[in-house]
Amino acid sequence: MNKFFEAVANVFRIPDLRNRVLFTLALLAVYRLGAHIPTPGIDGTKLEAFFETNRDSFFGFLDMFSGGQFRRLTIFALGIMPYITASIILQLMTVVVPALEKLSKEGEIGRRKITQWTRYLTVILSFFQSATIATALQNAEGGFVINPGWGFIVLTMISLTTGTAFIMWLGEQISERGIGNGMSLIIFAGIVRGLPDAIFEMYSNLRTGQWSVIHILVIVAVMVAVVGFIILVERGERRIPIQYTRRVVGRKMLGGQTIHMPLKVNAGGVIPVIFASSLLAIPASFLSFDLVKNNAWLRGMLESISYSMPLYFILYTVLIIFFCFFYISIIFNPKEAAENMRKNGGSIPGIRPGSNTSDYLNRILTRITVVGGLYLALLSIIPEVMIGGVKLQRLPLVGNWIDTYFPRWLLDGLGVSFYFGGTSLLIVVGVAMDTVNQVEAQLIMRHYEGFTPRAGRIRGRRSGF
Repeated sequence: MNKFFEAVANVFRIPDLRNRVLFTLALLAVYRLGAHIPTPGIDGTKLEAFFETNRDSFFGFLDMFSGGQFRRLTIFALGIMPYITASIILQLMTVVVPALEKLSKEGEIGRRKITQWTRYLTVILSFFQSATIATALQNAEGGFVINPGWGFIVLTMISLTTGTAFIMWLGEQISERGIGNGMSLIIFAGIVRGLPDAIFEMYSNLRTGQWSVIHILVIVAVMVAVVGFIILVERGERRIPIQYTRRVVGRKMLGGQTIHMPLKVNAGGVIPVIFASSLLAIPASFLSFDLVKNNAWLRGMLESISYSMPLYFILYTVLIIFFCFFYISIIFNPKEAAENMRKNGGSIPGIRPGSNTSDYLNRILTRITVVGGLYLALLSIIPEVMIGGVKLQRLPLVGNWIDTYFPRWLLDGLGVSFYFGGTSLLIVVGVAMDTVNQVEAQLIMRHYEGFTPRAGRIRGRRSGF
């Protein structure tokens, strides 16, 4: 513990690192201030009561990612989801559109161009989503809108779109001038904000007798086990040995050493889960349109992939695994790795250089990516089943039989708060580990000790110790 506090003190001894940490905390504080600025024309009391009633549904899932701002419809209610959706669309288009693929390989200039298009697409998606939300609230029976009309719709579109653009700017500033990934830290801040409320809810349920002490202990034990499992898998990697031959360059002898190429089990982190959640959130937004409501086939199709439906969980699993493969294909190319290895005189023991090495790396990547995708799907789906259940009784032919004989906790869930779900814990633990690793790298680079025991001090050339 003393080592940890010493590392924290070292963070504030380094001016550049201290400024980065304080800058990140300041922008996150600005983001949290937006949670108290409501969108004009909304009856916040009625809207919050509606979300309280439906907190264990898809609305609660959206509210979790917005840090509790969706239920109050603040100016930051859309959160970072439009930006994530825009990134998904452009990355998918990069694979199928040759012009975008060429642009992505042009280095920093191409990356900036794609980032600029992502911003434009984020604004467009924000306008669409905010218009959908405004229309749905205006047509709802709860009386959420004080003064309905076109003025309310336009004002809501401007407010929510401006809020999303500002959040996008905050995330980019944190990534550039702060510590960690700005977009991930914004989601992290929103989820962590709700943890005290969830703990207080557990205490209230215990005091009123709704939950027993054993119930609380089981939930805490499951949380600790899930966190430990997340840390174990997130640090897991497959190390591939690479042997470099000796070669003479000028008067120096290079090579002749064995190193390891680390391939992480879950290279995509929380990105596949967020991407899959974002895509599955899009069909639900169409249910508020009159065209969909009046069309029985469209309404039934969209309702079949809504939250807690069996088809929803199937698509969720498939999308998570797909985005795991998609992300690893972007960040790692086996053919390029094999070619670079061959040019530098390296080879994997027992594997021929060239295409054989590429095929070997591809097989290894496929296996560990499948394991990583199933791990993410398991973490995401099992807690959601515990929260809202699986509506297996909606299945045709066997629905009535399932509704009679299957346990109610499986069909209706346990009603545990969203903040204890596997997705939220995965995001919190994953983002925290990435941020701590970046801070630790900065400390070690400046010859300070890091947070973990294995992160020793880097000795300088003149050090005699």
